[in-house]
Amino acid sequence: MKQQEKILEVKDLKQHFHSGKNGVIKAVDGISFDIYRGETFGLVGESGCGKSTTGRTIIRLYNATSGEVIFNGTNVHGGKSKKDLKAFNRQMQMIFQDPYASLNPRMTVKDIIAEGMDIHGLAKSDKEKTERVHELLETVGLNKQHASRYPHEFSGGQRQRIGIARALAVDPEFIIADEPISALDVSIQAQVVNLLKELQQERGLTYLFIAHDLSMVKYISDRIAVMYAGRIVELAESDELYNNPLHSYTKSLLSAIPVPDPDFERNRKRVAFDPDSYRPEDSELREVSPGHWVLCTSEEYKQYQA
Repeated sequence: MKQQEKILEVKDLKQHFHSGKNGVIKAVDGISFDIYRGETFGLVGESGCGKSTTGRTIIRLYNATSGEVIFNGTNVHGGKSKKDLKAFNRQMQMIFQDPYASLNPRMTVKDIIAEGMDIHGLAKSDKEKTERVHELLETVGLNKQHASRYPHEFSGGQRQRIGIARALAVDPEFIIADEPISALDVSIQAQVVNLLKELQQERGLTYLFIAHDLSMVKYISDRIAVMYAGRIVELAESDELYNNPLHSYTKSLLSAIPVPDPDFERNRKRVAFDPDSYRPEDSELREVSPGHWVLCTSEEYKQYQA
């Protein structure tokens, strides 16, 4: 990848939770990656691997246990004034996984979308605010008549569009999309992903796209990091990861992607991943070829290079 401006740097980020029964749960256990301005960075893995916790820690919904999140040159988790936090909250927004739970059922669509505008004082009058809400609704494929309705009057796909409009209302630079399509019908998923791609081109947005569906992540992402048990096990450009997976967990995920071909499916060879073979304490993330990183031991590193 040509030299680009880094908008986000994650350095040795850890997010540990204390549990009475289990002691410490290491949801995120020392991960590092960069995201460049204007790209879509995919973060994939099975449920419970720590990918959503990573997104929530980056946007400060959780305070990091340790490590750094550098956004536009500033440490997100450093001591910040209310003014700095407000500016950060405008620059970075989140689209949530559940379009049913993430919208307040007692608020109209207009009030939901305009909430960020009110907080940041982005509309000089109610007329300007209404016009802006109508414009955002049309941007995401809805219409201005929807502004006076309530969330229960919409389908899942329409609600997610409202969630996208809410995120766009404050003109952010960076959006964390936390499994934004996993609760939607397959027929609607492609529409929402295509909308996100269009908005990115029109507005110069940068995305962290979190998901467990590798086929959809490949479609939208420039680079992909694969996460397992709180660590990144492989990171590469999208095509490189699909065509040349190296870590056994990545191979396992890719071998499970269904293909609309009955003959292929009958003869599919699944790659099994053995969790007992995973020993992160003996491994570190190493660059085995330009831009292709794998969590491996020094011996495995030599094999990959050979």
